[in-house]
Amino acid sequence: MIKKTAIKTTAGQLELLTQKRFLPFFITQFLGAFNDNVFKNALIILIAFQGAALVAGDADLLINIAAALFILPFFLFSATAGQWIDKYEKSKSIRRIKLLEVGIMLIAAYAFIQGYILLLIALLFLMGAQSTFFGPAKYSYIPQHLKTTELIEGNAWVQMGTFVAILLGTISGGVLIAQEQGRFYVACTVLVLAIAGYLASLFIPLTPSLNDRLKINWNVFSETFRNIKFLKTNRVVFLSILGISWFWFLGATYLVQLPNYTKTALGGNEQVVTFLLTLFTIGIGSGALMCNWLSGKKIEIGLVPFGSIGLTVFGIDLYFSQPAVLPEITLGLMAFLATDHWRLIADILLLGVFGGLYIVPLMAMVQQRSEPEHLSRVIAGNNIINSLLMVISAIMAIAVLSAGYSIADLFLVVAVLNALVAIYIYSLVPEFLMRFMVWLLIHSVYHIKAKGLDNIPDKGAAVLVCNHVSYVDPVILAGCIRRPARFVMYFKIYNIPVLNFIFRTAKAIPIAGKYEDEALLDKAFDDIDKVLADGHLVCIFPEGSLTKNGKMRTFRDGIERIIARRAVPVVPMALTGLWGSAFSHQRSNILQRLLKGFKSRIGLVVGDVIEPQYVSAKMLQEKVQRMLDDEKEDVDPVKA
Repeated sequence: MIKKTAIKTTAGQLELLTQKRFLPFFITQFLGAFNDNVFKNALIILIAFQGAALVAGDADLLINIAAALFILPFFLFSATAGQWIDKYEKSKSIRRIKLLEVGIMLIAAYAFIQGYILLLIALLFLMGAQSTFFGPAKYSYIPQHLKTTELIEGNAWVQMGTFVAILLGTISGGVLIAQEQGRFYVACTVLVLAIAGYLASLFIPLTPSLNDRLKINWNVFSETFRNIKFLKTNRVVFLSILGISWFWFLGATYLVQLPNYTKTALGGNEQVVTFLLTLFTIGIGSGALMCNWLSGKKIEIGLVPFGSIGLTVFGIDLYFSQPAVLPEITLGLMAFLATDHWRLIADILLLGVFGGLYIVPLMAMVQQRSEPEHLSRVIAGNNIINSLLMVISAIMAIAVLSAGYSIADLFLVVAVLNALVAIYIYSLVPEFLMRFMVWLLIHSVYHIKAKGLDNIPDKGAAVLVCNHVSYVDPVILAGCIRRPARFVMYFKIYNIPVLNFIFRTAKAIPIAGKYEDEALLDKAFDDIDKVLADGHLVCIFPEGSLTKNGKMRTFRDGIERIIARRAVPVVPMALTGLWGSAFSHQRSNILQRLLKGFKSRIGLVVGDVIEPQYVSAKMLQEKVQRMLDDEKEDVDPVKA
């Protein structure tokens, strides 16, 4: 009668790094990012300090040319790269890309030893091309090997690893090239890192193509245009990509300007620059890893507005926390820490933390909401827009600073712009703001303990049935369930002010009684059937209305009507702990109920999947009642 689902284990925060499906891939991408930044920073310092002796030319011009050559392939080849990765088996493609890196670094090692700066600058174009192909492979690999409940964790590790690799590579490149035999040390390092990355890629598991019949369009210009046009067909994914690209706009601004800001506004030396960059990177890594904890192992896009609020608040405060007077002498790290800069230090750290909270759910949502067979091309389009926004950030920085404003003024401008961009995006996709409100409710007002969430199918249609205790039941359930679900609710609850915004944004389905509005009743059943036909979840409250006395009411036969039209599995659920809260029908002083409801212990139990042929309203009611009885001893109705 009841289908017993297999127990699914979700990797812990560190356990994922011990598994073959993830560890070799993580090491490969980490070493690639590390190597890129060792090469780039060593070359920049080589041009700045030894360029005049090695090649004729203006150092600033050569550095800007080098930066442009690395970015250029992302514009030219991203669309082609996305097609190539979508068409072929990914682990083999990654190995080919890493083998290309080994070849590039062999030439680079020779060029470093010989001091051939122009050749090294030219090789930056090839490195950019190699990175252009690796990006779509990296982010489309993740959803093929990780469960939906692990997407946040996997992306968190990748984002953290990328920024740590950027920081360590930048520092290592600078330290190595400054040594007496610096060019030789850099040559050996980039070659060893490339070979190590290739060896790690040999252990990446097979990742079959999801679209091996794809015909590649080799016209980079028409394909780039088509790629961007394709992105716009999925509005939520496209706007998420714009949000990701905006993060890279902000990140590029802070990372590029922090060194000169430290020198001109704080009076710090290279040690202070390294310290602040390290703080920013640690912040991003910490924020990324916090996503998995704060989201409960599901893709919680409610964290995106939270992240954008923090980016604005601490970006603005960074402007006001700069010292009023520049020190008369250049400060080393210990002297800098001995001065009153703790507010500024906290701002930079928290900018990173909220940046991590902002970027990880967006990247995971792009992976989840995109069609798997098109994902590499979606990531390629993301890379094109990312690169464009990074170039725009450089242009804006040049314009602001050339107009006579300070770097601190630039930081203030981008913080305010972040608020405006956030408001614009959330007005276009209110789902972000709705999820943020839900996330705040279930993390500030209630303590929720959920059991059996793995019983809800990861894919395919199903009906969730639950007892009905309070007006916020759908909000609580939406905050716990790892997949988006369409809630069916009594139309008078649906129309409650404030909550109506959440329900409308979540595309809840209002329903009425036969004698209240028969047309709305019929429309509700039609909408339910369409949602199930499309393979989504529907959640209903078979009692039809809230409990009046804390006891479950009789389940109506609407569930049988739904299953008769569309035979899908049913998952029973039981909510406890909301009776007596301000949102329930318990008759008592409203202030007392508010105080009692604050920090209530809420319990959610998800039962085993029931196949459609066994479903009846009576059987489901008995099942939910047994679940409530089993939980009664473990969960207090309301914390006094």
